[in-house]
Amino acid sequence: MVDYLANTEINSQRIAAVESCFGASGQPLALPGRVLLGEGVLTKECRKKAKPRIFFLFNDILVYGSIVLNKRKYRSQHIIPLEEVTLELLPETLQAKNRWMIKTAKKSFVVSAASATERQEWISHIEECVRRQLLATGLQPSTEHAAPWIPDKATDICMRCTQTRFSALTRRHHCRKCGFVVCAECSRERFLLPRLSPKPLRVCSLCFRELAAQKRKEEAEELGTGSAGQPAYLAGAVCGASSGDDDDSDEDREGSGDGDWPSRVEFYASGVSWSSFHS
Repeated sequence: MVDYLANTEINSQRIAAVESCFGASGQPLALPGRVLLGEGVLTKECRKKAKPRIFFLFNDILVYGSIVLNKRKYRSQHIIPLEEVTLELLPETLQAKNRWMIKTAKKSFVVSAASATERQEWISHIEECVRRQLLATGLQPSTEHAAPWIPDKATDICMRCTQTRFSALTRRHHCRKCGFVVCAECSRERFLLPRLSPKPLRVCSLCFRELAAQKRKEEAEELGTGSAGQPAYLAGAVCGASSGDDDDSDEDREGSGDGDWPSRVEFYASGVSWSSFHS
């Protein structure tokens, strides 16, 4: 690894350049002992379509954001502590190559690299950083991960009732527990998922029943009781669509402001390396 870079001028300059590209919308990234190990453009599979995202690998965090102007301006900064990260290699298909999943307790998503070589470089570097970070913190690898959202285009019908067909008037929604694409009627319930949010989140009818049953079992074992007139397992659960119903717009907000990037077919077609790692 490149621990010797921790207190060097070149490392400080690299981190300062990343901070400058995110501007005031990003968080400060310079910390004692933090090293920028690599950076590059990966394709992130978002809710509506796959989009290019800039990724920065540090020795303790993974940072990514939307590209407004490559190497000049980024936005929508996301910071993931590496001790929370687990990687999963995904099989190759004719339409999707060089993919893997980045899994954490709060969010899981699929990315792909320009080539198999770059994918292996990213995976090797991330896994080594995760190993070192777990060793340094004394933490155990995470065993609970958020379900990745199934892309909108993967289905034209609700994945629960299999009856409702989506259209311009019939919106798609995502269950926060299983990641399925579901209709409004099949996702009317809300349930508190503390790992994801302090507020009750949209879940499909099947996940709601399973979560409620699990909660009821746990509270029965603890001999706990809920508030008068309401079972304890329903505390924090909400039925019915919320006003505004804007809880499915995470990916849309993340992608707003993207620069003029080529289509997915043309992306990565130049044959140049889209990632670099420092040594």
